[in-house]
Amino acid sequence: MKVDVLLGLQWGDEGKGKIVDFLAEKYNLVARFQGGPNAGHTLKFDNITHVLHQIPSGIFRKSITNIIGNGVVLDPVIFLKEIDELKQLGLSPEENLLISKRTQLILPTHKLLDQALEKNKGKDKIGSTLKGIGPTYQDKTGRLGLRVGDVGQPSFKEKYKQLKHKHEEMLSQFGMDNKNNQLDEAFFHALQTLDKFQMIDSEYYINHQLDMGSSVLAEGAQGSLLDLDFGSYPFVTSSTTLAAGACTGLGIAPRRIGEVFGIFKSYCTRVGSGPFPTELKNDDGQRLRDIGREYGATTGRPRRCGWLDIPALKYAIMLNGVTQLFMMKADVLCDFDEIMVCTGYRLSNGDISDELSAEVLDSSTVEPIYKSFEGWGQLEVDSLDFENLPQQLHTYISYIETETHVPINVVSLGPDRSATLIRNEKVFSN
Repeated sequence: MKVDVLLGLQWGDEGKGKIVDFLAEKYNLVARFQGGPNAGHTLKFDNITHVLHQIPSGIFRKSITNIIGNGVVLDPVIFLKEIDELKQLGLSPEENLLISKRTQLILPTHKLLDQALEKNKGKDKIGSTLKGIGPTYQDKTGRLGLRVGDVGQPSFKEKYKQLKHKHEEMLSQFGMDNKNNQLDEAFFHALQTLDKFQMIDSEYYINHQLDMGSSVLAEGAQGSLLDLDFGSYPFVTSSTTLAAGACTGLGIAPRRIGEVFGIFKSYCTRVGSGPFPTELKNDDGQRLRDIGREYGATTGRPRRCGWLDIPALKYAIMLNGVTQLFMMKADVLCDFDEIMVCTGYRLSNGDISDELSAEVLDSSTVEPIYKSFEGWGQLEVDSLDFENLPQQLHTYISYIETETHVPINVVSLGPDRSATLIRNEKVFSN
């Protein structure tokens, strides 16, 4: 069997949580492979709206095994809160959630360091979620971090004190002191919740499941344009958000990858600082924000909004080897009589480019070139299937497919699980 990978093709917030929840019943196992509590995957069904940050979005399907992979960074305090919220909804996460022993732990001082580093950047700040993600990944690459598998070791508390001391020395350089013992108490209290979950060597577990014929869906966080290497550096996240990250974040070989599902909105959004060629700083941008309820699920910050960017989409498709496209929030554009799509960029020297090159990302004077499409008006979601969508929407879909050379197999028309149209079910037969 193969591992299908599902990831975002823009700057995050594409709707990955909804689609993982929607598809989970077609798989035996769902696994998160990178990121941490900086993710906010929103699920809506049966009059329930729920946001997951670290737990895979298949958790509401009781027959599905969920794994937090080794590429994830885990905050035990936030994890405890997530577990409590799930239990209030009648779930028993201990029954179908496993955690890799190699998953890195976010310490309270990681979050303090995140705040100090972001504040120190001043006007050049990245727009971090301040969840301690960056400092935790830094300790991981510096071979200093603590992992889930360390928690039960006799030396854990001593290792914790040593790393905390190192962080405090760094914080003192920024004029910050860590004298809040309550943070330590909350951290160690939350670790007791981790003890209730099965810790596994996830690389062996997943590969064994594949050999036994189980189907696996790898769930990405953030978006391709926030990738540490190929995103809009330095305004990026601290992990590999591409399909390649599923290999290193779960311990699977490239030949094990099957379908790569790329999720994108019918328009673009971004949270935080960094380049955004099609950003709309006008009434249309505010309309997109209001209709699409574009406010961060993790931070609550208003998202920057703009038209769909075809060169950026093609760039992300190329990097990931996307085999199927899923278009989200087509309903948000219902109120627009005219819809614009960026087909290329006019550079500062007058040249035209259809590539999201480093020059485009580094420039603040790039002018997007647009193609106009007729809006499709209001949609009666309950009476629609893929084939009888309005002709204007079919035209929009066909144009994107022609430009990207990848089929759009799913169109989402609302946040609820039921407002999802599939063109070809056979794609998910694994």
